[in-house]
Amino acid sequence: MMTMEDRDGFIWMDGKWVDWREAKVHVLTHTLHYGMGAFEGVRAYETSDGPAIFKLEKHTERLFNSARILGMDIPFDADTLNQAQREVVIKNNLNSAYIRPMCFYGSEGMGLRADNLKVHVMIAAWEWGSYLGEDNMKNGIRIRTSSYIRHFAHPSLSGAKMNGNYINSMMALKEAQDHGFDEALMLDVDGFVSEGSGENIFVIKDEVIYTPHLTSALPGITRDTIFTLAKSLEYKIVEKKISCDDIYTADEAFFTGTAAEVTPIRDLDGKQIGIGSRGLITAKLQSLYFDCVHGRNDEYLHWIENGRCS
Repeated sequence: MMTMEDRDGFIWMDGKWVDWREAKVHVLTHTLHYGMGAFEGVRAYETSDGPAIFKLEKHTERLFNSARILGMDIPFDADTLNQAQREVVIKNNLNSAYIRPMCFYGSEGMGLRADNLKVHVMIAAWEWGSYLGEDNMKNGIRIRTSSYIRHFAHPSLSGAKMNGNYINSMMALKEAQDHGFDEALMLDVDGFVSEGSGENIFVIKDEVIYTPHLTSALPGITRDTIFTLAKSLEYKIVEKKISCDDIYTADEAFFTGTAAEVTPIRDLDGKQIGIGSRGLITAKLQSLYFDCVHGRNDEYLHWIENGRCS
């Protein structure tokens, strides 16, 4: 089995291209111990004109916003990171790719204080297919309500895609998989639906699409994309508090995310949702989404034009 460490290729680290196997940090790297860091998940898709990154500038903007919320000063500008993301796809000979930019504190010091630490930045890319499985993109996944709550230490942190936030997500996903499910559904502190372990959720009832408020969920870029695409198909989206009962009785449900893309949900806690497979509206949104990211929809070419990897 090929590990993430033992691969051919190149990784961008602090402004330089480093051989994949040499892209290392010390065991006393501050972020490894305390979890303070910000990252992004970005995808490049194969198009008729070569690979192109979907909503590149939006992802980089969110990375900077996350770092700003955490008080981390990224020592590169957005244009530099955008170009490095384009180049990492080309240098690794990828037609499609998952791209991971991350900023983190180094090994300049230890302890909770961070004013003596340097912010480092890395960007890697690799081929990564459907996050939740190709068959599940059609048939849908099974999810389980988690006992782990989606919460943030402070309300301002809910908008940051930061490393330490994902411990609960990992525990929730493991719990779900240990019980034979594909993914977890996380609730907020008041018992309302928040999101998956790493995905936003949408629920459809009587041809109206519902999604939770962002009070305890990450403002997803794919989530925002679905708002635009649903409007173009003349479907209404409503942000509201959603209970598990709302999902049990829904006609359709699906997850969204850069990794998850648009993944149907066929049951929650063993209770079938709708027809128990991908629903009609989900299929329409999924098809339109893939047309957009692969450059097959002229109306939304601007979403990938600034991400052309050439």
